[in-house]
Amino acid sequence: MEERRKYKRLPIKLELEINSLFKQNNDIIKLDNKTIEVIDISKNGVGILCRDELPLNYYFNAKIEFDEKRYFYCVLKIIRSSKSCDKYCLGCEFVGLAEFLADKVDEYGQLLNDK
Repeated sequence: MEERRKYKRLPIKLELEINSLFKQNNDIIKLDNKTIEVIDISKNGVGILCRDELPLNYYFNAKIEFDEKRYFYCVLKIIRSSKSCDKYCLGCEFVGLAEFLADKVDEYGQLLNDK
């Protein structure tokens, strides 16, 4: 099968807490600090696992932390969802991420290759 993704996915183990989801029309959903597990990352977005279903086309704030010195803050939009066993697999894309921040994903990939 031909790879159609623009950027390579890299494995990552990272937990994020979400306390709210929002839409551009100021529609806000409050959450009780839902913990999600980030399983992969690319320059375009992240793949996550979550116990609860989260609605499509909502946004949330996140801190992507590769290590203590390499991290950035971003906004992610939920664009894809599927159920797998007892968890939901979600695809999220970065929204308005500056190129120099997206380059941090490449730096992380280089660190993985150097190991």
